Amino acid sequence: MCKKPRVVFPYTEAGLGHIMPLNSIADEFERLYGDRVEIVRSRFFSESGDKKLMAYEEHLKTSVLKYNLNPRMGHFATFNMDFWGTFFSTWGAVVFIGYGAARRGIRHMAELKPDLVVSTHWATNYYAMKMKDRPLTAMYCPDCKINTLFRYACDLTLVPTEMGYRRALEKHPSRYNKFNLKKVPFLIRKEAFGVTASKQELRRKLGLEEDRFTVLLADGGYGVGRLHDMCEEIIRRDLPINLITVCGKNEQLYAHLSSKKTKGRLIFKPLGLVDNIMEVIAACDLSCGKSGASLMAEPCFFGVPQLITHYATNIEKWIGKYYLDWVGSAIKEFDVVKAVDLIEDFAAHPEKLQPYRDAALAQRSNYGAEKSARYIFGLLCTKFPQLKDGTELYD
Repeated sequence: MCKKPRVVFPYTEAGLGHIMPLNSIADEFERLYGDRVEIVRSRFFSESGDKKLMAYEEHLKTSVLKYNLNPRMGHFATFNMDFWGTFFSTWGAVVFIGYGAARRGIRHMAELKPDLVVSTHWATNYYAMKMKDRPLTAMYCPDCKINTLFRYACDLTLVPTEMGYRRALEKHPSRYNKFNLKKVPFLIRKEAFGVTASKQELRRKLGLEEDRFTVLLADGGYGVGRLHDMCEEIIRRDLPINLITVCGKNEQLYAHLSSKKTKGRLIFKPLGLVDNIMEVIAACDLSCGKSGASLMAEPCFFGVPQLITHYATNIEKWIGKYYLDWVGSAIKEFDVVKAVDLIEDFAAHPEKLQPYRDAALAQRSNYGAEKSARYIFGLLCTKFPQLKDGTELYD
């Protein structure tokens, strides 16, 4: 019996926005083709026990935290990437900064013996591309501008926005063409499709008043950014709303907010890292926070308008621009007091959000992992033509 081709999905913790899309595509690929291929979900940096690799992943995570705490640093970092270009920026970000980790990353990728590597982070794609007997490579970039590091060579790049797709073809014609770049739906968590309850039912489940205007404050999996200041201002005003804050992995912030008392009108529910985040989002009328890829796309899926309160990097600026100008589901206000003024106004006049709701719901068909899985399977079939069954996609 012929050995099954091995497809590796390497996980990188550099913000949860890299983990969730990989979960989505791995789940769908396994559902469709798990009987014909061997699927490996690799906790790439930690599973080897290599101290250099673990330290490099910690560096990636710390960088995300720093950029959210100090957006000037984030914007400077992305400016530097654009200035130096893909070759030098990739060398700097993967080889120079991760001194010793790059060689070990390539070695560990070879130990996994992949025929195809599917990445949602540029570092693992680099390791696969640098293998002596390199596998096929596919990379999903959730951003609205394929940034410098994501433009490193790979066999197939998947992007979920028309703006990102068109811009890549126009600005980088020597890198991208209609064969190695594909427009696909956004890779949202599969749990999103299982949320069918009404907002009122979801609010009751969360212990909130079912008919109150409900606001979500979230700033990514690490819970940093403007979340604390926004929350403090809303508590100070004691707005007559349901307020949910998702602190993610920021246990210190969660403990601080959990100790807060309201004056009586505000119903306040701070949360940590939650498993039912899709239900939490669907229960809300307005989502507030930075313009991370998942932080914008997930509320949009449920028809929840987004209030952008900051950009951590130039990448997030482009994501914000997409939802502000292209989709039309978002509003931008970086001043905390003015942002809370908007929340107060929307709570008093929720009909003002209707155009943003309609714009968000119009995007509902642009979600799901099946098309991405079929494109990736098509790539695999170029090396293993015996796998072809007519479900693979090429064009």
